[in-house]
Amino acid sequence: MRLRADIWVAAYLRRRNADGAFAALRRRGAAEAGAIVVKLDRLDGRAALYGPAPQSLSAEAPPGVDRVFTRMHDAEWIDPAEAEARLARQVRFDPDLWIVEVEDRNGEPRIDLVS
Repeated sequence: MRLRADIWVAAYLRRRNADGAFAALRRRGAAEAGAIVVKLDRLDGRAALYGPAPQSLSAEAPPGVDRVFTRMHDAEWIDPAEAEARLARQVRFDPDLWIVEVEDRNGEPRIDLVS
């Protein structure tokens, strides 16, 4: 059984803030199963977006990993304004979307990633 989105987000926010990064919930989605997007801002004009990995890539996740993410763009980093435009399009497409923003100068999302 998959962990509810609201519980995963609450735990992620707590863990990132305890790590010394600033993490905040920007948009609350469907509590049970909303998709989660993490915006990582390096505070130097670079940002990245991470969203749910496609089902075909989710099979690569190690045992016990509940949610896996993938970068939502080809470039390693994008402009924060471009990230905001992409987020706006995602919200129009999926009104149940969760958006979590993390400010971390080291650029570490600290989520389970697949390529």
